[in-house]
Amino acid sequence: MSLPKDFLWGGATAANQYEGGWNEGGRGKSSDDVITNGTHTEPRCITFINKAGEKVKAPMFVGADYEDVDHFECFDDCLYPNHEATDFYHHYKEDIALMAEMGFKCYRLSIAWSRIFANGGMEGEQPLEEGLKFYDDVFDECLKYGIEPLVTLSHYETPLALTEAWNSWADRRTIDCYVRYCEVVFNRYKNKVKYWLTFNEINCIEMSPWMEGGVLTKDKQTMINMAHYQFVASAKVVKLGHQINPDFKIGCMLAYTLTYPMTCNPEDTLAAWKNTHNNSFYTDVQCRGYYPSYRLKEFEREGITLPIEDGDLEIIKEGTVDFLSFSYYMSQVAAYNPEDYEGAGGGNLSLGLKNPYLSASDWGWQIDPTGLRNALNRLYDRYQMPLFVVENGLGAFDKIEEDGSIHDTYRINYLRDHIKAMDAAVNEDGVDLMGYTMWGCVDLVSASTGETAKRYGFVHVDKYDDGTGDLSRRRKDSFYWYKKVIESHGNDLD
Repeated sequence: MSLPKDFLWGGATAANQYEGGWNEGGRGKSSDDVITNGTHTEPRCITFINKAGEKVKAPMFVGADYEDVDHFECFDDCLYPNHEATDFYHHYKEDIALMAEMGFKCYRLSIAWSRIFANGGMEGEQPLEEGLKFYDDVFDECLKYGIEPLVTLSHYETPLALTEAWNSWADRRTIDCYVRYCEVVFNRYKNKVKYWLTFNEINCIEMSPWMEGGVLTKDKQTMINMAHYQFVASAKVVKLGHQINPDFKIGCMLAYTLTYPMTCNPEDTLAAWKNTHNNSFYTDVQCRGYYPSYRLKEFEREGITLPIEDGDLEIIKEGTVDFLSFSYYMSQVAAYNPEDYEGAGGGNLSLGLKNPYLSASDWGWQIDPTGLRNALNRLYDRYQMPLFVVENGLGAFDKIEEDGSIHDTYRINYLRDHIKAMDAAVNEDGVDLMGYTMWGCVDLVSASTGETAKRYGFVHVDKYDDGTGDLSRRRKDSFYWYKKVIESHGNDLD
């Protein structure tokens, strides 16, 4: 069997991890520009000056309190890998040509919001023509090769000016700024871009509000406020996009980690169900257009009040998405008494118990291709709308041989097994799947750890964790393998 001939094969990147050019073209600072490097054992940190005038490095996944910040600052003794990243800003023609050589039908990328509005689109602010022209050139380069751009509007970088003004998405005023920004790019690229995503991995709000929306907080009420404002903003933008171009297809994006119960103990099954619902809440709102009862009851128990104003619920109902996209890297295990079992493994969304039936990557992410088939079926059964796997891949250490080759058989094996799972979901189970964009098709900076050593790409970039490297590009074995996969519509996986 093979996947349909109109299937959107491709790869995915994000501006904050790949683009670089952080201080060029009038671009304003983003929330990602003040995040240091890290490792899988040492956290990335947010850097700022506090009200007492002291330098602070706050672990990104722990966060800090907005009230403690005087201003954000990059420190001379810290490394900020996203400033240059792997420099798509100056290599976009070369990189897109490599994507075309592989036969990409689709390339998922994000627009750096602060490259369009340096201060986020505050009232009266004018967009930056140099930034708009850069993405014109990128999209033109894609279309020259017949590659459809799939554009994420907000992908883990929020204009820092909005955080400094009012803590960004913790404040309703950010909705209007986001809509202004989207209106500009929708109108500018309405004849070049058909596929859009409103927010990347929106459910990461409660795991890292800084990463998801430039919000400094440890308070759950603030995180839920943030979620509500992004729901309203997403719905407004879906309606606006369809008015500007009825042919637009606008989706949401979920970080999906399939959860199994540790045993058939009903309490373990309930623990897994609760974990799954923490994922589903965000897509329930964006795909169905209303708040689900299970989460409303949770808010009631915890004393959390949604910041709903007149018209919000109507907007959310009217602005449901056209398709559901998601990332899938791993599965996890939940138990009623997790302390009874061996320790947790790391993932891009949360921590789970180790599954004894699975192997793991160099970074401890458990490899479960059958879980992708399971995830596709669960999501399609729940929403009955087109799905799109927009992130999937293996972060691993790569070795350059003496002859310059990179034999990444482990990556090929990982991708082969996950593509087989997609094929089964489509051809055996009847799932409506639009496409597949493998994550980090050109090496980039890891969002969670800030490492370049955690390589995903078909294309190696000469850039290292200490900031050195000449940024030259090199094809890996997986490059040639993926070219063959696309040519055969997923039929030739050898």
